[in-house]
Amino acid sequence: MTATQPKIVTIVARDGVELAAAVYMPGSGGPFPALFAASPYRFDNNTLPASPQFLWRETGPIDWYVAQGYAYVHLDVRGSGRSGGTFGFMDRKEQEDLYDAIQWIAAQDWSNGKVGSIGQSYYCMLQWFMGALNPPALKCIGAHDGLADPYRANCYNGGIPGDFFPGYWWYQNRFINQFPASGPSRLQETDLNALLAAHPLYDDFWKERCAREVQHMITTPIYCSGVWSKMFIHVRGVIDGYRQAKAPKKLRMSGAPNAWGAAAEFSSVAFHEKVMLPFYDHYLKGKDTGWLDRPDVQYAVRGSNVTRDADQWPPANTRYERWWLDGSKSGSVTSLNDGGLARQKPAGEAATGYDYPDPGWVAGVVGFGPTGPAGGFDPARRVLTFTSAPLAADLEIAGPIKLELFASSSARDTDFFVKISDQFPQSPEDRGRGLNPFAEVVTRGWLRASHRAIDPAKSTEMEPFHPHDREEPIEPGRVYKFEISLEPMAYLFRAGHRLRLEIVNGDSPFTEQLWPHYYRPDKVGRDTIHHDAEHPSALILPVSET
Repeated sequence: MTATQPKIVTIVARDGVELAAAVYMPGSGGPFPALFAASPYRFDNNTLPASPQFLWRETGPIDWYVAQGYAYVHLDVRGSGRSGGTFGFMDRKEQEDLYDAIQWIAAQDWSNGKVGSIGQSYYCMLQWFMGALNPPALKCIGAHDGLADPYRANCYNGGIPGDFFPGYWWYQNRFINQFPASGPSRLQETDLNALLAAHPLYDDFWKERCAREVQHMITTPIYCSGVWSKMFIHVRGVIDGYRQAKAPKKLRMSGAPNAWGAAAEFSSVAFHEKVMLPFYDHYLKGKDTGWLDRPDVQYAVRGSNVTRDADQWPPANTRYERWWLDGSKSGSVTSLNDGGLARQKPAGEAATGYDYPDPGWVAGVVGFGPTGPAGGFDPARRVLTFTSAPLAADLEIAGPIKLELFASSSARDTDFFVKISDQFPQSPEDRGRGLNPFAEVVTRGWLRASHRAIDPAKSTEMEPFHPHDREEPIEPGRVYKFEISLEPMAYLFRAGHRLRLEIVNGDSPFTEQLWPHYYRPDKVGRDTIHHDAEHPSALILPVSET
């Protein structure tokens, strides 16, 4: 629980809207540097424990920072909590409020005039805008685990509408505003579902809310800190922030296993004492904490207990290796096709097709195991798979990942949901019983066929950038080349394991946790993946030369 009792203050924004903030202060001394956090989750809920039970309690340990001699200022963004105005989901007014609040903090008699930003997820999403606006009092940015491009990062992954923000996220945000742990009830009238649905293409609505458009304007020292397991939503934003900011900067990527582990990590004092406090103390208190001596890049390698240092991202010791899709049977997994994945380029003609919706799908695009409902859900059984032979040696990757996919469809449009999985060894007995081997999802990618256009000015060889500003229907039966950028990752595939590529046109809440995409009833047809000499579909991996 947060023991420190805050003072609730009013900050008047430039347009006259009154914003509410909670100010947590050390008991004596001063003036103090301040940490600034802003979100729609309302500070009245800070009396609840910062635990994975409440994934939105992403402030970090407030009491602990106050004990370290920091004031902590938590703003309810306009249209949430006790603040006036209408919630606009990171719109221009919400961004300008951040500037006004930071300058208000610096003007207080208890402030030493230095402000640093703090917070995870939505808090971090707003920090990119704080940096781009460059308020004079902002001296450092602790950007932890937050997207920078809401269109591409979840609202429309690859042009495909996602359920998280307009569904789960907006429901829980309105709920915790209406029934806070303390304070008055707040009913938020914004219809975020309708607002996001009205903008299926990347237009001015999204450009206003896309920090990726302005990350290059950040000149304030920044610590870009991310979590590999948040590949559904936040990973690319953190890496883009590091690469684009024109400021003293460092990048750190955590190996926390999932969203709940990431929440527990950021809530812990140990994380802040080791990772964040040396950064804040250096820029806000002028202490010699060894911050400048830290490597520019530190990243956990998932699938191992290794953390590596580098001078850049992706690491300089990276080479790109092609793995070709083919029609040979791996014999290792039960799926719609059980295709192969090999280091040799395919020869001859070959293609793999599937009809959809598949009668074996039971909750989105997922099926039951061989014993039916009693056996639970099986993420591989009713999708296309292309699986390698057992690896002869460890394979470590770190960097961007791309799939060059040749495909056709009977429809005028289709969706590609792509996963890379680490398939573990399986006993002959379990394989004989039709059980699928255990597999760990390594990373994901998405693309709607009609959004296949690429902006060459913003693309690299390994990272195709889709503008998503228009729809271009495909011609039924025609083969197209699709370049699909999967979320960047660092991972160790161990010897004896298999590399597995999964492709299908949807997903499921049982496989995607909080971040699924609803399967539309009009998605009916047949898709074909081509993997022959003329259409050499290939997965390109960033192999680390360790």
